Amino acid sequence: MKANKSQSKSISIFEKLKKTDKAGNEYWSAKDLAKLLGYSRYSSFIEVLDKAKASCINTGQETALHFKDFSAIKSVESDLQRNGGDAKLSRYGCYLIIQNADPALKPVALGQAYFATQARLQELNQQQKSKNFKIVKERRYFLRKELAKRNLQLAGAARKAGIVTPADYAFFQNHGYRGLYGGLDVKAIREIRGLNPDENILDHMENTELAVNLFRVTQTTEKLKNDKVNDIVEANSIHFAVGLKTRKVIEETISILPENFPVASTIKLANNKDKELKTRKSSKNKTVL
Repeated sequence: MKANKSQSKSISIFEKLKKTDKAGNEYWSAKDLAKLLGYSRYSSFIEVLDKAKASCINTGQETALHFKDFSAIKSVESDLQRNGGDAKLSRYGCYLIIQNADPALKPVALGQAYFATQARLQELNQQQKSKNFKIVKERRYFLRKELAKRNLQLAGAARKAGIVTPADYAFFQNHGYRGLYGGLDVKAIREIRGLNPDENILDHMENTELAVNLFRVTQTTEKLKNDKVNDIVEANSIHFAVGLKTRKVIEETISILPENFPVASTIKLANNKDKELKTRKSSKNKTVL
């Protein structure tokens, strides 16, 4: 516990030394860091700066970004020694200095432990982000695949209602989209999202929007079946009404309209010959499922 408290105190002091320039960029003073690390003679600290800059060069980093106004080690040394000048250090510059400093100095040892901990925390954070991204990606894929399956069921229910030709089915589908997207049909949705004419709008939807459309599709299918609809006009009207009701629910719950959902990168189902892609193509409106 004592070690943790000491390290915590060291971390706090290090962060307190941080300064901000006019552009809002953080930096540390070389002089302040030298004092924090326990260097009584600044000339000794310059040797550490020399090693840190060499390490920076070896890692392929731009030294000017991490050791501001350092043009060459010799000139820097002479400037610092002659004028007692200071230098602006980036967080990475501080890291390199601490790694090259004398570990016999207690503040240096604490600093090395601090940066080792920070590196591990960053690694864990990246792993968690990667894990979360994978979960979101898998969920999106599941919703997209489920929507493809449910659209096939909707097509079957629509067929029983008398919607047989591709043109009629495209018209039927657009009724649902118009209700949900404030009057926008498939073509209009594709255009406002900057998608190509041959791109499926469902392939560019995030999880929430896919779930919304899944609800629209399943509820329309159930309505057509339960009411035993056998009239094209009535089927179109039902699809529009379900889309409109879904729109109102979304607007009330998350205060964002479906047409304003973000456009996602494309997602492709594993089976490129998925039945969905073969179902009821429209030569004019390019029906999407």
